Amino acid sequence: MNKTDILIAGVGGQGTILTGRVIAALAMAEGLDVKTAETHGMAQRGGSVITHVRISENVYSPLIPQGDGDILLSFEKLEALRWLPYLAPTGTVIVNTQELEPLPVLTGQAEYTTGILEEIESKVARLIAVDALSIDPVSSNPKMVNTFLLGILAQIMPYEKEKWLKVMEQEIKAKLVDINKQSFEAGWHFAAQ
Repeated sequence: MNKTDILIAGVGGQGTILTGRVIAALAMAEGLDVKTAETHGMAQRGGSVITHVRISENVYSPLIPQGDGDILLSFEKLEALRWLPYLAPTGTVIVNTQELEPLPVLTGQAEYTTGILEEIESKVARLIAVDALSIDPVSSNPKMVNTFLLGILAQIMPYEKEKWLKVMEQEIKAKLVDINKQSFEAGWHFAAQ
């Protein structure tokens, strides 16, 4: 297997770290070397949170160099734009089209950037943009955006669905496993269309 570098972007509370743990656990279960790193920028106040997941036979650094990432999985579209420089031009962006206004926008010091999806699409090989909040079960539980997008990601990675579900059982709190699995399945089916 060649290397796969995945950048997971969101804001505090969206589940970027959990998503990274699930991906890393699956790759390790497949016998691959995995390194992860997280950056929390004022995460508790809605700030940017980024998780690097590097998968290969041998991984020497947990940080994805700029311009080298294979997949950018973003739970909010401005975060996708912010971290786009880390993606290779041949990369794939999977993004929830939700808009979470950063503090400068909330305080009136700036306006939310327009034309984000068009800009992303012009710079990458593949863009999968979805309004995850409009799809069940995410529409009734917005905290499931991460596992919905994980289901989409799973469709483009070389691992069987059952393996993803097994790892989710191990990494997610027992009382939340079922709803997360439902969300993952919804993402899986969305990407299969």
